[in-house]
Amino acid sequence: MSKFELVCVPTPSIGHLVPFCKFAEKLVDRDERLYVTILIIRPPWDASIDAYIKRSSASASGGTSLDVWGSRIRYITLAQIEPPSSEERAKSIENYISLLIASYRPIVKDAIISNKSWSDTDSNPKIIGLVIDMFCTSMIDVANELDIPSYLFLTSGAGFLGFLLYLSVWHDQFGREFNRSDGDLIIAANAHPVPSKVLPTFAFVKEGYDSFRNHGVRFKETKGILINTVEEFESHAVNSLASDPELPPVYTVGFLLDIEAQNAKGNSKSEDEEIMKWLDQQPPSSVLFLCFGSAGIFEPPQLIEMAIALERSGVRFLWSIRLPLDAETTKLEETLPEGFLERTKNRGIVCRWAPQVNILAHKATGAFVSHCGWNSTIESVWHGVPIVTWPLYAEQHINAFQLVKDLEMAVELTLDYRMHDSDHSEIVKAEEMEKVIRSITDSENPLRKRVKDMGEVCRNALMEGGSSFISLGRFIETILDS
Repeated sequence: MSKFELVCVPTPSIGHLVPFCKFAEKLVDRDERLYVTILIIRPPWDASIDAYIKRSSASASGGTSLDVWGSRIRYITLAQIEPPSSEERAKSIENYISLLIASYRPIVKDAIISNKSWSDTDSNPKIIGLVIDMFCTSMIDVANELDIPSYLFLTSGAGFLGFLLYLSVWHDQFGREFNRSDGDLIIAANAHPVPSKVLPTFAFVKEGYDSFRNHGVRFKETKGILINTVEEFESHAVNSLASDPELPPVYTVGFLLDIEAQNAKGNSKSEDEEIMKWLDQQPPSSVLFLCFGSAGIFEPPQLIEMAIALERSGVRFLWSIRLPLDAETTKLEETLPEGFLERTKNRGIVCRWAPQVNILAHKATGAFVSHCGWNSTIESVWHGVPIVTWPLYAEQHINAFQLVKDLEMAVELTLDYRMHDSDHSEIVKAEEMEKVIRSITDSENPLRKRVKDMGEVCRNALMEGGSSFISLGRFIETILDS
């Protein structure tokens, strides 16, 4: 039997690595001829990647191999090299990541050429493609030099991809990055005009804008674009991409998420169990979950407004609060209004970390106040939990806009709040938040049924005969026939 290998280069971030791993699992599960090597660039700032690989795999020679599929998935961790300067990071984190990855081109090329032997096969599989992440378009050069096709796997959604492709359209007309005063934009992937105030943070910074504009141009050089979404969920955006004659074939292969996710850091097992035990005691769909990712940090004045809103609303709540590194030893009661924890102890929990996937999957969870990162978004929709939008950084603002306006899967609290940017962000007042909480927790709100129904659609998409199942099959046929 012939054997074929795909080599993957994900962005060095746990939020990008996990969908790549789930994509690899789907591939080898569908066709026994397929092998996947995931090349790991270890970032200088995130140790959770090492922990995830260690937890998901068993050690093997030449890298790390997953046992579940007869070791047809393996990780190879690349040697660390000197990262770009801190000055570059200060200018734009997006461009900094792109420069870091580009510096790995010779190392990635060498890893592919040396192609260490697989443990369970007499002859190495034939390499039939290089699958890159959105920050990794510099690796297209490696694929071209080795005469293997390259494919893009976008761990975000189709709407965000549409925006990245729009950057070159904008540049041809205006020749500059965006300003917050630019007004509404007509973007093909969005069903409604997009206000400039909800654009990703990098769009207003020359270095980040230029970096992503270049990525968007290079996406078109690949032989196919895979997106971590469901066709029915983002139908307008997917259709706009599929009908673009300048793009290679588009494959919707989502939702790819870690349903059995373990809490990689933060809580002990007993702390997580305590949270889940409390949820078990709550009525169905009654708990408001507030969680803003590992980097979502609010200043004390905003936390106070949030606490006031939760107390006034009378809802049951589970609130995960991240404090700045220099305040890690601060007790939560010192940050929140005096007596808040005591007054709400019978209907709410406040914690530092929360097992997000388990909480969203729990029948007691009724709504999710979220930063609208893509992984959190699809986890919430997958489990049929409606979202309240509170984007903070990166592409979260345009995700939030799409969820509210195009997809009608979320209630708007704010679309343009920017973390650590007091010049362009106002504190969200308790009165605004209380109003939205009452709306989202109203059992008669039709949004709740829409999201629950869409969750079922998205789960079915991965089943045999579903849209994502069929799309992944088309991709596998394409790569095996090329």
